[in-house]
Amino acid sequence: MTESSGESLLVRLARELGWRAYAIPVLVVITVWVLIDVFTATADGGDSPEASSADESTEPTTEIAVDSGPNPGDSPALDLGIKDLPPGGPFTDQGEGTYFTVGATGASAGVGEELVMRYIVEVEDGVDTAGFGGGDAFAAMVDATLANPKGWTDDPRYRFEHVADDEEPDMRIQLTSVGTTHAICGAELDMETSCHIKINGTSHVVINQARWIRGATPFNGDLGSYRQYLINHEVGHGLGYAAHEPCLSDGELAPVMMQQTLSLNNSELHSFNPNEIYPDDNKTCVYNPWPFPRTATS
Repeated sequence: MTESSGESLLVRLARELGWRAYAIPVLVVITVWVLIDVFTATADGGDSPEASSADESTEPTTEIAVDSGPNPGDSPALDLGIKDLPPGGPFTDQGEGTYFTVGATGASAGVGEELVMRYIVEVEDGVDTAGFGGGDAFAAMVDATLANPKGWTDDPRYRFEHVADDEEPDMRIQLTSVGTTHAICGAELDMETSCHIKINGTSHVVINQARWIRGATPFNGDLGSYRQYLINHEVGHGLGYAAHEPCLSDGELAPVMMQQTLSLNNSELHSFNPNEIYPDDNKTCVYNPWPFPRTATS
């Protein structure tokens, strides 16, 4: 083909394609330029879908340290004597010897075939109750304990009614400072105890505030159960259970009238007072706050 025939072909294409004959070469040039630019940027480490994905997968993550709680096994064992109070909050050494009523009246429980015990709840003036929610919290614990089906009301002979001070109560349940407790109950055992005593025909359940705050070592730190025991034990004396009761068998629940504040072992209790009911047989019970711990209604 000669040059003139070639020129005739270009002229003929231009005539047949019109403006498209000029646009196609331009588009080809632009496409080639774009492809060169893309591959050049990728080679230089520029952003590409693959590069972005790699960056995201290798981005370091921030680890949040999570602290575990204290290990109780790291705490040293407490070296407490049988007469020592467990560690805990502060209590009042000496109150004023007078009392004020606390709590709401109206709580009642039990049948009362033989005895209806009408009680009030009091706190000694000068006793700081802030550490356990106030005097009303003490009264609420008394009400709940006496109404519990594992308590004395499982026996249909008994009924409890929380009354007002002017309704001639049969029993006064009193949270009392250490000094006043010693004055009322005595302190022959040289350790903190509570007691029941009758004054002018009215039962007084004297709850030693030191024990209410600190509990007792035989209860292994279970302060709630110990408070229930305190109430049930001393109220039991008021119901007529004057004598204490020993542990009957190793590993069994202790009778609520056992002196569990002092020990769960008969021989230890015997050593404190050989004239008490406890035999020197070394039987040891498990702490128990209830007169009827396995009642069918509990």
